[in-house]
Amino acid sequence: MKLLCAWAFALAGLLMGQAVSAQQAPAAPPAQTIALWSGTPPGDGKATHGHERVGRNGEVSNVVQPRLEIYRPARPNGTAVLIVGGGGYYHIGIGHESWPAAQWLAALGVTPAILYYRLPADGWAPVAPFQDAQRAMRLLRAHAHELGIDPQRIGVLGFSAGGNLAGITATRFADSFYPAQDGADQQSSRPDFAGLIYPVISLQPPFDTTRSSRELSAQPDAVQAYSVELHVSHATPPTFLAQAADDPIANIGNSLVMFDALHKQSVPAELHVFERGGHGWGLGNPGTLVASWPLLFATWARSHGFLPAADASPFANGLAPAQRARSDALPDGD
Repeated sequence: MKLLCAWAFALAGLLMGQAVSAQQAPAAPPAQTIALWSGTPPGDGKATHGHERVGRNGEVSNVVQPRLEIYRPARPNGTAVLIVGGGGYYHIGIGHESWPAAQWLAALGVTPAILYYRLPADGWAPVAPFQDAQRAMRLLRAHAHELGIDPQRIGVLGFSAGGNLAGITATRFADSFYPAQDGADQQSSRPDFAGLIYPVISLQPPFDTTRSSRELSAQPDAVQAYSVELHVSHATPPTFLAQAADDPIANIGNSLVMFDALHKQSVPAELHVFERGGHGWGLGNPGTLVASWPLLFATWARSHGFLPAADASPFANGLAPAQRARSDALPDGD
């Protein structure tokens, strides 16, 4: 009922043309929460204690329980998307990236799953977020019947540093980042499609100036291990990229080298470079160039069969202003 109310409010905002910020619309509680690990998570690093910290823009750090928060659409179409907020591996942009994206996807009939992952800045080893994302994909497939989703239509959508995490999940699925825990780890961790939005792709020079690069550098082979473009293969899933040419945090070269790597491996890929927009825009504010990416992404996903061919929802041709994310980037928030 709460989700239905949220969609009704969003539709009203669309019809009335009100520019309501997503930050002003409270997020509905998740329909289901799935813990990633039954006990202490794998990997070196200190265990996190105390309470999760939530900043003024809804950025989360000190993740005590790595988990998935699942939201149920009113009219599910069988597709699911793992949502990975950014934040330079020192916080997660839940408020301005993950929640608005979940509302938008649920309005399209997609089942969104927000990932709360461990952060190297909190003392966890650099591999910890990659373990969490890989486990999350496997758990979504293991729970597919229960969640009412098609195990062959599970994608990943990552923003900024979350784009790096999503990109490694989409390219290094053949590598196990942790020892098998249970039967869920028999499932494939390969996403069926990927959306990388203003992503941190490469840790190689000259792209090694991001907070993501600094946080991951505690691992000696981090540049080789977590530069996404180095791991693209024929088996990489279809990938959508969107970034602004004037991005001051993740240089536009990140998306360019990724698209080039995908093209060389004959992986279906689409790249949108916007003239301006900066960094950290989430869904984008109405009227801005970058605000067109959600519709472009939905059209692209539909062309690959990940969304129904005919979408009669009121959001098929646009986004309600209530589901827009704030465009102001967080400081050093890659």
